[in-house]
This record gives sequence, C-alpha cells and structure tokens, in this order.
Amino acid sequence: MAYEWHRKLEVKELTLSVLAFVAVVIGGLVLLIPPYFLQGTIEPVTGLKPYSALELEGRDLYIREGCNTCHSQQVRPLQTETARYGHYSVAGEGIYDRPFLWGSRRTGPDLARIGAKYPDSWHWIHFRDPREIEPRSNMPSFAFLATRALDTSLTARKLEVLRSLGHPYTDAEIANAAQDAERQAGEVAARLRQDGVVLDETAARSETVALIAYLQRLGRGIAFQPTPAPTVTQTAADAPAAPGGR
Repeated sequence: MAYEWHRKLEVKELTLSVLAFVAVVIGGLVLLIPPYFLQGTIEPVTGLKPYSALELEGRDLYIREGCNTCHSQQVRPLQTETARYGHYSVAGEGIYDRPFLWGSRRTGPDLARIGAKYPDSWHWIHFRDPREIEPRSNMPSFAFLATRALDTSLTARKLEVLRSLGHPYTDAEIANAAQDAERQAGEVAARLRQDGVVLDETAARSETVALIAYLQRLGRGIAFQPTPAPTVTQTAADAPAAPGGR
C-alpha cells in the first residue's frame, strides 16, 4: 500500500542508519546554530548584579544537594502561577545563572520568588526539619549542613572563571572573595541570632548559612510584591505552611 512505502527502507539497515544520522545532524544544527548567533542579545534586568561570593557558594550547595531536582525556578506567565509565586520569570533575570536551574518538575514549590518571602530563621528551621514547618512535607532533613563549615578555598577561582564567561566581577571582588563571603555569613548569622536561633561558631559559618543567603537572593532582581514575611521565629505551632507541602 502507498502508506507503507517506508517498509523497503526499513530492511536496508545501513541506508536507514545513514539517513537517521543525517536527520539527527540537521535537527541538531537547527537547534544549536541560531542560539550561537543570539549570544549577547539578552540584557540583564536593570540593576541586576551577579551573585555575591557567599550566594555563589550557596548556589553550588543547592545543586550539590539536588534541590533543583524537586524545585523549579521558573514562574510561567499564567494567572495560576503569578497569583501564587509572583511576577513571571523573564530571560534577563537568569543571565548570571550557570547552569540554568529553571527546571520543569515541582515535587516542591517553585523557588524563583522565594527571596525575602520568609525570614532567615524560617529557612534555618526548614532545613533542620521540614516537618517543623509543614508536618506533611516529604523533604529530607538537611540538619547536617549546619555542622559543616563552609569551604571558601575555591571561591575566588569560581569568580575568576565566571568573569572569563562575562560576569562583571572586579579584581577586588575576586581577591577578597573569601573575606566577603565571611562578612555576609556574619550578617546572616546576626539576623538568625536576633530571631532567637542559637548558633555556635561552626553553625554561624556553616553551609546552611550560605544556602540561606542564596535562597534570599532569588527573585530579587525584578520588582514585584512579595508575600509579607512572618516577623517572629517560626515554631511547629505557629509557622505558616510551606506552599506545596515542602
């Protein structure tokens, strides 16, 4: 029959393989070549700055612990999305994200607009035991991060590499990366202590602090109205439920 013309081709293994390879190459070139010539055409959001040294380390921890496998960072331009998460994502927000963490799977809620939504102490408790915030959460505990001092031995090198890719880090920011990370960690620790969180010296300079700094940065590059953050230290009794049970 006419619609079975491909049967003759399917029995010719070599010919079919060559033609399939050619089709894949053509499709790949169509996908890869146009973006190559579009590099540099997307401008960052006005006022957007690259991640600080501590935020960058926190982002690497976010990836290391697999947070991006359960949380997306992309608010789609749909009313159901913007009503819950805030302003939809724009391309210029992620210009300093390498790799991109937009994602498409949401075992937990989207985190593109999580910055400043909750106080640092909320995140501290949530990492320690998510069930203290939301009893139904299936997120694992990351309490161990508070016992591990943040390693900043490669922070300056990371900033240097990113600058070679176009991120506008200055010589001073690269040279003082470790000191800047420690300074910002001290600021986060001070806010945690102000909210009643008890920290020893290791916890005050821990990986949890870096992760909190990163999360509090998310979504701050574009003007939008965040959900008012709680003003008291969260407890199992009075903490608001995390969106999506996470």
